[in-house]
Amino acid sequence: MIQTLVATLMWALVASLLIFRRKRTDRSITRAAFTIAIAMTLNVDGIYTAVDPLLGGTNIATLIADALLMVGLFFLGRGVMKTGEYRPRLVRAAVSTPVLLVALLAITAAFLFIDRGPTTTQFMNDFGAQPATTAYSIITFVYGGIVIAAMLTLAARRYRHSAGVQRLPAALLTLGSAFGVALCLAVIVMDIAHVTGRLGFLHAVQPAYGPLSLLTFLFLCAGFAAQPAVRRAQHYLRDKRTAALAAQLESLWNRATQVRPGLSQADPLAASTEDPEGHLHRVIVEIRDAMIDPRITFDISAEDRDLLQRA
Repeated sequence: MIQTLVATLMWALVASLLIFRRKRTDRSITRAAFTIAIAMTLNVDGIYTAVDPLLGGTNIATLIADALLMVGLFFLGRGVMKTGEYRPRLVRAAVSTPVLLVALLAITAAFLFIDRGPTTTQFMNDFGAQPATTAYSIITFVYGGIVIAAMLTLAARRYRHSAGVQRLPAALLTLGSAFGVALCLAVIVMDIAHVTGRLGFLHAVQPAYGPLSLLTFLFLCAGFAAQPAVRRAQHYLRDKRTAALAAQLESLWNRATQVRPGLSQADPLAASTEDPEGHLHRVIVEIRDAMIDPRITFDISAEDRDLLQRA
């Protein structure tokens, strides 16, 4: 059930990113979401039991899903790092290509030493007592924990340096990353408990896995979806306020261009095709030109002067 919810969240994130970020030149976040969505889909029991037999029925699908998850986290970390100027050396190292390649080679080598049975949807429960399986899982989640911790550092800093509604995506990403680090630590603890035979401790920690997994993906998906949504909302509100200011200045602008014709009269076609901010800028410039031109007399009231200053 948890796997299905997580996969659904990831595909919803992919859809939202394709809609809201389609004009962005950097596609790291979209690639990351798509890759992780495939990985999470492979972990859905019904899909896993259908795909793994096609690959030989020896749980190769587990290795593919975990490798895709690591690649997706790599793209995710790179995407978060590119959105800001703060890029400490440890963060750059954590999301570097060499670290990813070493981690992928390490889990592949460990996977080959696992005595794997036929297809099972309980891979760690069935084979977690083997040292090779423990090494495989720990490497996977140590890498994931390092990348998510790097994301946590960047998201927390962005939250501190943001204001207003811009803090919302950063807050969601910070929470998601914090839950993600806790999830990785919980899995590593369970792996060690399993291989050392401390099953009581394993069963005590195990109930935390589902909620932590769901909370991690829920807040991360919400954070990444909120970023373009907030930008679009702010852009819409800015355009609306810009148009309102231009409308309030229109009568003053008409008076100004009557006594001192500007570029709007010389080239009305160019003026009509400008964006709202470009139009407002032209209005302000032409009013101010009329105010400072010594050849004409153009006085405005204190109220109009305040409106011009706000614009």
